[in-house]
Amino acid sequence: MTKYHNVRDQLLDRLDQMSAGDPFPPERDLSQELGVSRMTLRRAIDELVARGAVRRRHGAGVFALGPKLDQPLLASSFSEDMRARGMRPGARILAFDVLAAGARFGRRLNMDPLAEITRVTRLRLADDEPIAVEELNVPRDLMPDLVAADLEDHSFYDLLRERLGISVRRSVQTIEPTVLDSDEARDLHVPLHSPALMFERTSWGPEGQPIEFVRSLYRGDRYKIRTELTVPTITAEETS
Repeated sequence: MTKYHNVRDQLLDRLDQMSAGDPFPPERDLSQELGVSRMTLRRAIDELVARGAVRRRHGAGVFALGPKLDQPLLASSFSEDMRARGMRPGARILAFDVLAAGARFGRRLNMDPLAEITRVTRLRLADDEPIAVEELNVPRDLMPDLVAADLEDHSFYDLLRERLGISVRRSVQTIEPTVLDSDEARDLHVPLHSPALMFERTSWGPEGQPIEFVRSLYRGDRYKIRTELTVPTITAEETS
């Protein structure tokens, strides 16, 4: 193992004992403590920044980000997911519009392109930290009285149950890597072109009615995907 890799691993061990927002010691002190040059230390920290384990703040130092939030591939709302982690979910409205669905959203929601949808763009928060930018598209006739205030710090799925007595029964979701544009980076408090995970999800209700099409951008430095894989059991008959 090279000296650089050894330093990186020592920093990772240190991070295991730190909380989000805790600072590293000053660069000069840390390099002396680890017995390496400041150049080697910077290289190791650069990798931790790229991994999303720490953040540099110009003129202030290097700070721990805490462990990434892992997203299980289950049908649950952002609010439910955050509460299950013991975190406080939140949402701030960035835009609220009523407009024609158009060809793309008409296909997604199985509706006439000229029919109206309600589009709500929200900044999703966990313990007041920006985590994702979410664009929610809902058929206007499903919930014609929906207003922006309804979704400020409130789950859309909870709203469906409370007002209409319905729940999501099926969803199809895709996930792909992307980078953030200037507006998205500004809202999420990260640099331009930072890595992100883009989720696109279409959901249907118990009668097969389209409920939503959602496009969400999650910070790549704060989110990861978790899947549970089961190895099938091979019987004696199958091996014979």
